[in-house]
Amino acid sequence: MRTYLVLWFNSEGRSATEVTDRLMSMGFRPVQGNYDYVYEWGKDASVDEAINMGDMVHATLRNCNAMFKLETI
Repeated sequence: MRTYLVLWFNSEGRSATEVTDRLMSMGFRPVQGNYDYVYEWGKDASVDEAINMGDMVHATLRNCNAMFKLETI
């Protein structure tokens, strides 16, 4: 199972490098293509776990002035 993340930066927010460092500390890795980052679960995640991941991304990106979209497949 994977969670994909798309990120929109704001010129008034944190740098792409800092945001990437924060997300990588959570286990995301940058990718090329339709998504910016991916998190590999290594197992089937429940809906509650996917929602919790959204909460963790929200907390990690707090004060970064960035918007995000998650898609778990």
